[in-house]
Amino acid sequence: MKSHGPLSESHSRISLAFPTLLWFGFFILVPLLIVAAVSLATRGTYGGIEWTWTVENYSRAFSLSYLGILFESLKLAFLTTLSCAVLGILMSWAMSAAPASHRHFYVCAVALPFLTNLVIRIYALRVFVGYEGPLQVVLTSLGVSFDPFVLSQNKFLVFYGMVTTYLPFMVLPLYGAFEKFDFSLVEAAQDLGAGPWKILVSVILPNLRKALTSGALLVFIPSLGEYVIPDLLGGAKNMLYGNLITEEFLKSRNWPLGSALSVLMISLLLMIVFIYYRKNGAKHGA
Repeated sequence: MKSHGPLSESHSRISLAFPTLLWFGFFILVPLLIVAAVSLATRGTYGGIEWTWTVENYSRAFSLSYLGILFESLKLAFLTTLSCAVLGILMSWAMSAAPASHRHFYVCAVALPFLTNLVIRIYALRVFVGYEGPLQVVLTSLGVSFDPFVLSQNKFLVFYGMVTTYLPFMVLPLYGAFEKFDFSLVEAAQDLGAGPWKILVSVILPNLRKALTSGALLVFIPSLGEYVIPDLLGGAKNMLYGNLITEEFLKSRNWPLGSALSVLMISLLLMIVFIYYRKNGAKHGA
């Protein structure tokens, strides 16, 4: 009779994990190593790569101008995450408090934008506010004076596009947490005289901590590297870190500098995720 000891179980786990490890190695780890290697190379005379090792790309990546763009990207990603968190709590609370027969409709309505390509959605918004678009036609007919170019491309539009794009990433985890939330705790807090703010801070938010943190990561990480929305809605005056990396690769053809900028951004994101799992693991272990 064949025995099934710890060694056999270990082999079974490795066999099951092998496809995932293979996929991770070929499609994530190897490309990252290539990008890291290119970041230490030199730009060719007509673009491309010359394998002469240098750290000059990182010196330029840490220059004040590039750090300023990184700061603007971090600020926008933070504001997007904060806005999505506030809206997400309100929306998911309303969805979970709705009659059970309506909840599936609300979940589908939140997930519906995923069925449409991001570029199409953002381009539709650009057409709506753009030159001779519906919004500008209405404002003109009402006699409102405005700059058509400023109206169609500005920072607020970028912020609006980011929030509407990434809001579902916050709503869906929070909705799952609200579905499991015991609303009798809110009633008990009200009976004890707690106000709405006290109930939110002391009762609701502690029970949403994991979902809120997961949603914040799902919104913050893609927001920091976003380049399509700022490019279509922000115009040339609103440079963000994702656009900077894109321009170095596609327009300037300075692949080593673009790779150095990418490595810095990936390192920053990995550090954020590491801190999250470190704190989360510590709380689980406590």
